[in-house]
Amino acid sequence: MTQAHQQKLTFEEYLTYEDDTDNRYELIDGELVILPPESEPNNAIVSYLFLVLVNTGIPWRCIKTHSCEIQVPILREGDAANRYPDLVILRPEHILLTATRLTITLDMPPPQLVVEVVSPGRVGRDRDYISKRAQYAARSIPEYWIVDPQEQMVAVLRLESGEYVEVGMFQGEQALVSPTFPQLNLTAGQVLGGEF
Repeated sequence: MTQAHQQKLTFEEYLTYEDDTDNRYELIDGELVILPPESEPNNAIVSYLFLVLVNTGIPWRCIKTHSCEIQVPILREGDAANRYPDLVILRPEHILLTATRLTITLDMPPPQLVVEVVSPGRVGRDRDYISKRAQYAARSIPEYWIVDPQEQMVAVLRLESGEYVEVGMFQGEQALVSPTFPQLNLTAGQVLGGEF
C-alpha cells in the first residue's frame, strides 16, 4: 500500500477529497493509503456469492462487491477509519442514503452482512480475523463472514452483546447457517470452489 496524499485529513475532509482517479483509499492516521486491486480468485468467490444471493431473492441493488465503503470506529493505532468489504448486503434504506456516494457513515444504520475473503499472508489474515472483526462488531454489523481459501473454511459470525460469536466454521459439503439469511442453500465447498 502506498500513500497518496501528503496532508493529514479528517474523515469529513476525506469524504470530499477528489484526485480525478478511480483509486480506492483507506484513511489510516489521517493519511490516504491506496488499496491494490483484488486478486482473481478472491474476486471469483465474491462474484459467485453475488449470483447465489441474487438467486435466493436478495435484491441485487442491495448487494455490493468491492465498492461499498463503510466508516468504522478506530479501535487501535493503525486502524483504518474506513473499510471496503469484499461483499456487503445493504439495508433497503441505504439505497437512498448512498445515492451521492456509496459510503455508509457512522450516522447511518449498519449493513446487514459483510463478507471478507482472506488474502494470503499474515497481514491479510490478521486484518480480516482481528482488526476488521473488531471494527465491524463495534459498527454493529449483525453478521460477518470470513471466507478463508487457504484453510478451505467459511466462518459465519453473528453479533451478540457487541461481539461476534461463532455460528459455525464450515468446510466441504457443510451447509452454511446464516442467522440473517436463513433461506440460503449453500455449502462451504460451493463458496470456495465457485460451483453451483
